[in-house]
Amino acid sequence: MTDSSETDTKIHYICQTYVAKQGGSAGLQVDKQFEYTSASEAEAEAEGRAEREFKSEHCAGADAYMITEDPQSGEVGPPEFLTRLGEYPEFDEF
Repeated sequence: MTDSSETDTKIHYICQTYVAKQGGSAGLQVDKQFEYTSASEAEAEAEGRAEREFKSEHCAGADAYMITEDPQSGEVGPPEFLTRLGEYPEFDEF
């Protein structure tokens, strides 16, 4: 008999902000990252946080997304974006 908690996937809800890279190199780098524990919290907070952070002076862009993790293998699926604002990395750079 297997414990279902060991085989269930885990969902992470994340808000991530980006700033321009310093030192003359073009591109973006992650500035802040916030993780939420539930879908209801993510819906209420992650998208709003992305919008608020994007309005700050140094923020180039923001994402709110969810990813699925297999706890047994540690594999993480591709992000499912809830919102993307401003400048952000292409999916293959993610």
